[in-house]
Amino acid sequence: MSADAHHLTGHGPETHDSHAHSEGGHGSFGSYITGFVLSVILTVIPFWLVMGNVLDNSLVTSLVILALGGVQMIVHIIYFLHMNTKSEGGWTFLALIFTIMVVVIMLAGSVWVMYHLNHNMMPMDAHDVMNNAR
Repeated sequence: MSADAHHLTGHGPETHDSHAHSEGGHGSFGSYITGFVLSVILTVIPFWLVMGNVLDNSLVTSLVILALGGVQMIVHIIYFLHMNTKSEGGWTFLALIFTIMVVVIMLAGSVWVMYHLNHNMMPMDAHDVMNNAR
């Protein structure tokens, strides 16, 4: 085959795979171990906080557990999913940001609707219930 035929068919020494592993890359053994150790630590700390009743205020305990859960999600994204701003030309990171925005909007909207439904519902006491039953 001529050089032009190699170029048209996509077979030949001058072609390359644009989706090669060098762009995003897979983690090394050390990075997987680091991710695993961080995940275990970020799992044990909330367990210890709850089982040892370390913090007296349950609201503070809940907020600390939520924060550690967020950190653990970031650890999983970086060390196990290998998502960063360089992989896939930044498109995977952009898709992640978009997904997070949609989830936050949906959750905030749901909480807002539920709060206003609860706030705007007419309270009924036992006397009102008895009168409505007739």
